[in-house]
Amino acid sequence: MSDRESLLDRFCRYVRIDTQSSDTSTTYPSTEKQKDLLRVLVADLKAAGLADAEMDEHGYVMATLPSNIPPGHPAFGKVPTIGLLGHVDTYHEVSGANVKPQVHRNYDGGDIVLPGDPSIVIRAAEEPELAKCKGMTIVTADGTTLLGADDKAGVAEILEAVWRFREDSSRLHGPIRVAFTPDEEVGRGTERFDVKKFGAKYAYTVDGSGAGELESETFCGDSATLKVVGADVHPGYAKGKMVNAVRVLADILMALPQHRTPETTEGREGYLHPINMSGNVSEATASFIVRDFAEEGLHELEATLKSAAEWAGKKYPAAKVQVEIKESYRNMRYILDQYPQVTDYAEDAIRRAGLTPRRMSIRGGTDGSRLTFMGVPTPNLFDGSMNFHGKKEWVPLEWMEAAVETLLHLMEIWVERSRG
Repeated sequence: MSDRESLLDRFCRYVRIDTQSSDTSTTYPSTEKQKDLLRVLVADLKAAGLADAEMDEHGYVMATLPSNIPPGHPAFGKVPTIGLLGHVDTYHEVSGANVKPQVHRNYDGGDIVLPGDPSIVIRAAEEPELAKCKGMTIVTADGTTLLGADDKAGVAEILEAVWRFREDSSRLHGPIRVAFTPDEEVGRGTERFDVKKFGAKYAYTVDGSGAGELESETFCGDSATLKVVGADVHPGYAKGKMVNAVRVLADILMALPQHRTPETTEGREGYLHPINMSGNVSEATASFIVRDFAEEGLHELEATLKSAAEWAGKKYPAAKVQVEIKESYRNMRYILDQYPQVTDYAEDAIRRAGLTPRRMSIRGGTDGSRLTFMGVPTPNLFDGSMNFHGKKEWVPLEWMEAAVETLLHLMEIWVERSRG
């Protein structure tokens, strides 16, 4: 089997395993079934010669590929330990059960009708990146589930890179630490991650999108909870007495600026996004996520929410209105700018893989956001997947192959630049 077919086989094997996470679970990981793939990955890592591969009680898989730099080489003992990470869970709002990967060889450039549900069509007119993929091998789901390339493409690419280093000892690399994490999609991927045990000085998540993308900047993210306590009385005798918490909450939501929402923003614009609400006449609650590339913008949006809550408190003086803010993550660029070699080497690796590097800002966060602030500078590399989180997800095998080559070149560059 060729290297590319081996990569395809590995990827298809992984996406067939249901690893959907849950945003309502209080366990860690949030779903036990994520460990079904994590156990497979332990076995695959050991088969690739990473003898210390293991999964801990939280579902984190870690393993070491020792340096193969021979004594006497100028870089011997000088290359820092580099980490490679991918997450196994899939998006919690679209089914990841019974995934049937479809392999579309020699893509003809037209629309792709998914056979499990022909109403689901990946339209070339809506996907400008598809124009670059004519003649390639495209992998999709069958239209009844997502594919799970986010981030099983990255997971497969890391495994494939490890195998190729094992098979070709002429490709020199320093010590590599591999980690696979659960629960990235629900924002808890590094909640119990042991940085000291991981032992990498720098790392890369392989969780980006199109070919050549390198992401070294993320949103700053917070969560906010808006709670309204009203006064419930019998509705037949409520005049002048009832304060309906649901109505107060609705007023606050409608008072918020409608041009600062996910559906009305792009590029570097931040947003204030209500993600769920519940309640009754007595008490009502709404949860928000708050996003901006700068902390100043984040605090401005939070001040807007607090101002709307204060306005409602004056309009309904008998109601209690509270806003609670919790920090989620910060823009990893604040730290990565202090270590320019980490992203510079990645750009060089992308070029060596035959692609043009594209520095991107993520309108979201990654495990790398948190890891960067936990002491391991961690930008994000592309895995080649497109349209993640939906049934129209697709990934070209050739872009996945380019991601593997990027990882191989990246580890070699760290050797070349660490000679002292």
